[in-house]
Amino acid sequence: MALRGDGRMLAMQVMILMRLVVNATAATAQARPNCQDKCGNLTIPYPFGMGEGCYLRPEFNITCDQSTQPPSAYWMGGRNRITNFSVADGELQIMLDVAMDCYDDSGEETEDSFSTWLELPPPYSMSHTQNNFTTIGCDTVGIFVGERSGDGGPKKEKVKAGNSVTLCDNILGDALPDSCSGFGCSQASIPGGLRNISTFLQSLTVGNRTGIDNPWYAKYPCSYAFIVEQGNFSFNPNTTFQELNNSRQLPAVLNWAVEGESCDAAQQNPNFPCKENTSCVERTTIGGPPAYICQCLSGYLGNPYLPDSCQDIDECKDSNPCSIGTCINLSGDYSCKCPKGYKNDDKNQKSCIKHNPSNRWKIILLPVISLGVCAGLLVLLIGISWIYWGMHRRKIMKLKEKYFKENGGLLLQQQLAIQGSSMETTKIFTAEELEKATNNYHESRVLGEGGYGTVYKGVLPDNKVVAIKKSKIGVSTQKEQFVNEMVVLSQINHRNVVRLLGCCLETPVPLLVYEFITNGTLFEHIHNTKDKGSPLSWELRLKIAAETAGALAYLHSSTSMPIIHRDAREREKPSELLCLVNGGGSLESNS
Repeated sequence: MALRGDGRMLAMQVMILMRLVVNATAATAQARPNCQDKCGNLTIPYPFGMGEGCYLRPEFNITCDQSTQPPSAYWMGGRNRITNFSVADGELQIMLDVAMDCYDDSGEETEDSFSTWLELPPPYSMSHTQNNFTTIGCDTVGIFVGERSGDGGPKKEKVKAGNSVTLCDNILGDALPDSCSGFGCSQASIPGGLRNISTFLQSLTVGNRTGIDNPWYAKYPCSYAFIVEQGNFSFNPNTTFQELNNSRQLPAVLNWAVEGESCDAAQQNPNFPCKENTSCVERTTIGGPPAYICQCLSGYLGNPYLPDSCQDIDECKDSNPCSIGTCINLSGDYSCKCPKGYKNDDKNQKSCIKHNPSNRWKIILLPVISLGVCAGLLVLLIGISWIYWGMHRRKIMKLKEKYFKENGGLLLQQQLAIQGSSMETTKIFTAEELEKATNNYHESRVLGEGGYGTVYKGVLPDNKVVAIKKSKIGVSTQKEQFVNEMVVLSQINHRNVVRLLGCCLETPVPLLVYEFITNGTLFEHIHNTKDKGSPLSWELRLKIAAETAGALAYLHSSTSMPIIHRDAREREKPSELLCLVNGGGSLESNS
């Protein structure tokens, strides 16, 4: 049993070791399985490859020339040697020829002069962000001309050209400056998307380049023009001319991509080349077709075109990137475990800051206390306002009760209860009801004014229109007498006497509520003050007078208590008479 247990443990250890080896191999592999990944000292990463089945597409087929030492790599039978690949950036480095223009002592162009031509098949183009166009020499113009694929882009510029000019002048003394400032050396940027590029030079002094006439030409008989990777060339007038004469090639950077589809379209393809832990990045050149490259996600390293190649970078393995605390590796990232007395910054888990719990409680308690004080003040203010409003309302209610009692309200209620059905139409209104009916006694509701007070038009909740009489000055009377008069007036039932509907006793002076007569006053009809048609006929006037006299006779003798209408003898008496629809007069029944 012991031997069997030891055997299982040994087998498990072997399996773990094999898995670690496989993972390490997958993380470092650059070519597809069973494919050669070296051409001399150069590693060939997939999607590039050498031989059938080792590359993603034919345009990524690499040829390795074993006849050179060391062997040289070329794409699709090209003649420009590849010196480096960058899968993550979608770039590769090539050696590019240098154009040269030389003259002998007599000013004649020598056989060493030549221009360069670079033909880049899709999906390759010259990088406009990684390269510069440089001209070296005296009184020379370096020129490049390139073509874009497709229609040339939004501006339809299929052919692009550029140049840089160099000068040599005696104002410089007898030596050129060691910078590309236009004297002996000048640089220019290149446009993007160029694929077929030619480079050549043109002298500014053709036919007059003898060294006898100009010592600069004798010292620098050759001029050079080339595209070169930024950072891989620096100008030194003491060495550059000789170096360019000896070495006719310089490194330049090309862009490449998987052409023909955008990321959205490619992701629907079952043969989508971007594998696990990768992202698809659009890489369309100006005027070219849709294209993309694959990149490992941030925090991962490997070849994004190979399965299981993009592996997590263990930032904690070789060093501790945390300035304070212990590094903890995470998938695609890391965090810092802070020591005692420190905590992670809320915005950055890779940073540790000092942690003071007391300060934390102060920070928490301060807004809590402030919020509590504000809430307490708000509750106190609401409470005070509620108490004040309640006291004010109670005061108003007591004042209304006082007026109600002083105006005989309790006695009137008793009389209404005793009289029963004979006074069933009489109502005691509240002050709020009449305020609402008259829109708080708005001036637009005024029907008439006089020495006694003002009459308002009111609309009750049942939409019944009434006239509300509000006296200016109260007449000092006994409440028993007022109540008796209200009882008598409420019992009047005559077609030519305006009926009293009720009263309000909650005000300093009682308010009387009458039925509303719509046709105006007799005065208005007699004098036609409101253009209400033709003046009244004598027959109708006589009828109105007779009916008015009948109403007065009714009030004087037919009621249980005689009512004398004192205003009937006034000079303006026609204004006290209201007109009915049938043309008769209606007398307001106030005593």
